[in-house]
Amino acid sequence: MTALALDGTSPLDLGAVTEVFGIDRGLAPQWYDFSVCGQQRGRLDTRGGLRLTVDRGLDELAAADTIIVLPVARFIRERPADAVLAALAAASARGSRLVSLCLGAFVLAAAGLLDGRRATTHWPYCRALGEAYPQVEVVPDVLYIDEGDVLTSGGVAAGIDLCLHLVRKDHGAEIANRLGRALVVGPHREGGQAQFIEQPMPDIGNGRLGPALSWALEHLPENPTVAQIADTAAMGRRTFYREFRATTGTTPHRWLVTQRVLLARRLLETTQLTVEEVAQHSGFGDTSLLRRHFTAETRLSPTAYRQTFGHPSATDRAR
Repeated sequence: MTALALDGTSPLDLGAVTEVFGIDRGLAPQWYDFSVCGQQRGRLDTRGGLRLTVDRGLDELAAADTIIVLPVARFIRERPADAVLAALAAASARGSRLVSLCLGAFVLAAAGLLDGRRATTHWPYCRALGEAYPQVEVVPDVLYIDEGDVLTSGGVAAGIDLCLHLVRKDHGAEIANRLGRALVVGPHREGGQAQFIEQPMPDIGNGRLGPALSWALEHLPENPTVAQIADTAAMGRRTFYREFRATTGTTPHRWLVTQRVLLARRLLETTQLTVEEVAQHSGFGDTSLLRRHFTAETRLSPTAYRQTFGHPSATDRAR
């Protein structure tokens, strides 16, 4: 196994793969034969100023059964060197397992190794990955994706989740669990990147819909209906639906659900309201309805979300 580190790589991801694969803790009879290589031997500057020296070049990829491509931010906009892409393509054709952490997916995509496959990357850059490589099916809300011989992970710490997943595949769940305990990391996290994706307040503009949508946001706890918003906009139903989709890119009902979930997220993060009270204040009314829509949007229950981002000391009567 080798980790491909190029100039500007993330030292956190390099450290993570070294901790997982480069240190034999005696957990299994035979651990990984791990190395780090670069585009060429010599000095390597990482993101953040840490300077390393690598003594192996791209020829290391020719012998590795697993290659982990570490993230480099500039490859969001720039194409990696042809020599790097050719070496990765050759390794894939030979049967090597290809793994990318975070923005490393851009390197695999540039090499054509994600064509026709599901893949993920750090959530703020999933759209950029899909636009640059439309033949890739980008999934933004997961921690990692396993396509068998090609695996990709989401942002930053999600790389650790994927590394532990590889250990689980190679050595079994017990070994992965023991390693997770040694690293003080859970062997498997709930949810995916959806729980971390920032959702800014919507841009409602200044057109005819603007005042009506502002009114709807102010009255979310009262559960405004689509008909009431249309009346506030002084539009007929068909005109309202047509202009709403043209302005927001979604339907009025879907928009209302999304805004209620956003409000529920803020309440769970910043207040000690119970889940039942959050359901009332966000316009869902019923806790089961809140859970259904909240889990669909974030991949976590309201209670689990609060435990991660908010006030776990709140007394949740509706768990």
